[in-house]
Amino acid sequence: MEVILLEKVENLGDLGEVVNVRPGYARNFLLPREKALKATAGNKKRFEAQRKAFEARQAELLHYYRDLGDKIAGTTVQLDRRVAEAGRLFGSVSNADIADALAEQGFEVERGSILLPHGPLKEIGEHEIQVRLHPDVSVTITVSVAGI
Repeated sequence: MEVILLEKVENLGDLGEVVNVRPGYARNFLLPREKALKATAGNKKRFEAQRKAFEARQAELLHYYRDLGDKIAGTTVQLDRRVAEAGRLFGSVSNADIADALAEQGFEVERGSILLPHGPLKEIGEHEIQVRLHPDVSVTITVSVAGI
């Protein structure tokens, strides 16, 4: 299915590009989140007529996420969890737990933007975590997991 991207989508393309994606990805992700339009002749004309508005919106979002990234960068999140004898957690620390801890500190971050490349954290200590706020904005925070 061909779609017109309304914003930059990581590993797919930039604003205004016409890309071919699988129908399920378009139907379930891109179209409902208003990241793309179906590439019909009418939508192409509509997009070109509103291109400046879309570009201004993207510039505004990028500025917002850069400001948020500057505030979040270097932040330390403290989480307390029950620990077994060997220093391993009984449960784990997921990206949702980290997002909730950031929300308590006043930073609203989607849990999907918190990258845990090796899966949930299962050991105590300090862990460097990447937070991708926007395809062009990525910051590092420290998650400190302490045992109780």
